Amino acid sequence: MSRILIAEDELRIASFVEKGLAAAGFTTVTVRTGTDALDFALTSDFDLLVLDIGLPGIDGYEVLRRLRAEQSALPVIVLTARDSAEDTLASLQGGANDYMSKPFRFDELLARIRLRMTDAAPVTQPELAVGGLRLDLRTRRAVLGDRQVDLSAREFALTEEFLRNPDQVLSREQLLSRVWGYDFDPGSNIVDVYVGYLRAKFGAGRIETVRGMGYRLR
Repeated sequence: MSRILIAEDELRIASFVEKGLAAAGFTTVTVRTGTDALDFALTSDFDLLVLDIGLPGIDGYEVLRRLRAEQSALPVIVLTARDSAEDTLASLQGGANDYMSKPFRFDELLARIRLRMTDAAPVTQPELAVGGLRLDLRTRRAVLGDRQVDLSAREFALTEEFLRNPDQVLSREQLLSRVWGYDFDPGSNIVDVYVGYLRAKFGAGRIETVRGMGYRLR
């Protein structure tokens, strides 16, 4: 199981990322300071670091500098509220593999994590398939049987979550956090609306409602 180090001092965001990655099958360790981030990154076995820039102790830029000075090839995704072009450039020049500004959608973060981890991993088949429904993760195309199905970006992300978790009940809260991001409105019915869109495109019986719990791909 892949291990991800999360360096984030804002508890709400750290918890959001932890829960989302755990649900996606990753093992996580979270630290709150730049000093701890550097120590864990250099002395423990991790597959990727999600790094906030505004950390107490030493900031994320210094963590990056020292990490690369030690010849560490650990993939790093910078996650920060600083979104200027100068900050982006500084992060990438400092050795980050990717950069995301807050607020962010979890599905995008997850996609970037998977992409960066495959840079150093054996190539795997970039397709998900369940019961005649196939998603090509590279071309972002959906195929049902022998016909292509046009999906919006959000419909594709929601379909991907179902295909990654076949026969599992996914709650509305899980789907909201993974597909719509940590700033979602927990009282929203947007998941129900989009499930309706997918049923219209894939067939009404493909996504089952589990009363009081959520939805399941059959």
